[in-house]
Amino acid sequence: MEKITRIGIAGTGLIGKGLALEIEKQADIQLSKVLTRRDIQTMDDYPFQEVLTNSVVEFIGNCDLIVECSGDVIYGTEVIDIAIKASKPVVTMNAELQVTTGSYFARRGFITEAEGDQPGCLASLHENVVQMGFKPLVYGNIKGFLNLDPKKEDMEYWSKRNGVRLDMTTSFTDGTKVQIEQVLVANGLGAGIAVDGLLAPNSDDLNNTGVELAEEATRLGYPICEFVLAPKAPPGVFITAEHDSQQKDALKYFKMGEGPYYTILQNFHLCHLEIMKTIRRVISGGGVLLNNGENPTVSVAAIAKRTLQPGELIKKGIGSFQVRGEAVKIATNQNHVPIGLLVNAVMKRQVNEGEIVTFDDVELPESLALSAWHEIVIKETVNI
Repeated sequence: MEKITRIGIAGTGLIGKGLALEIEKQADIQLSKVLTRRDIQTMDDYPFQEVLTNSVVEFIGNCDLIVECSGDVIYGTEVIDIAIKASKPVVTMNAELQVTTGSYFARRGFITEAEGDQPGCLASLHENVVQMGFKPLVYGNIKGFLNLDPKKEDMEYWSKRNGVRLDMTTSFTDGTKVQIEQVLVANGLGAGIAVDGLLAPNSDDLNNTGVELAEEATRLGYPICEFVLAPKAPPGVFITAEHDSQQKDALKYFKMGEGPYYTILQNFHLCHLEIMKTIRRVISGGGVLLNNGENPTVSVAAIAKRTLQPGELIKKGIGSFQVRGEAVKIATNQNHVPIGLLVNAVMKRQVNEGEIVTFDDVELPESLALSAWHEIVIKETVNI
């Protein structure tokens, strides 16, 4: 008789709920527990009331594998810490957490990002193209719209219209989310970034833009992670790569162009529907798809959207109207505060619009996430 794997989900939002619905259809895996901080008595809209729990201990104790998709860096870090200590494998769809504390856990146990969001899809595409002999130079994320400082009333409108939290809507719009995603890919796949903040070219033709970015990667001497602003392109990911020149004629025949750079596009990412692939990968012993690596080289700094004043509270940096996230090289920005740590943070001194928030500028509450970051940076500094 085939073993039934008990799956636990931390999070009851769009991703967590959607995944729960898919798991319930499977014969060989079971939805065991769902961890929530909400009042369970008020969750009449949740389809599986019997598996809900507010207890992290009960949650971890009744699962063989957990999927963390709470969207919360501080809380998610605490949950994963307990899971790792219990030797439970962890699958995340939480790039924000990965780029903040993921490396701390990568040194201690099994943690992987799932397919479905752009980082996991890029990691899967990477495996595919490498098996075909390609050598990736550009890991590309496609974005249709960008506004570095959107108005709150506009974000409230789109949040309500799309049924997505206000902070998530804002982080998608101001570029924080895509910067986070590409930092995770860079750290996880051994790539880098061309410049702090990324190049972010506009693109009417992904093939042409891919070539331009590949030329930059060749000049730099290492693969780069980027995103393109391409309103007419599909909401997917792409890799621009080179191949053995002996395959040039065949690749031309396969409609891949003249070379030497070739762009391979995946024109979709289906979020929670694709997490199932990663769950089965882990169960079958397929190993880590993607995580932030043990020794990250890039991070996501907080950039002030306006002048921040002493005494000002930043309740949550990601998706706020005070700061936005920007990819930076750790070696040259060792004192930056990762935007994922800006939770209930109080400004100690003025930071002007466009400046990076540093640890000297802000008072942060004690948390495991903060301690984990300090450990990561200390080890990274030693490696540098």
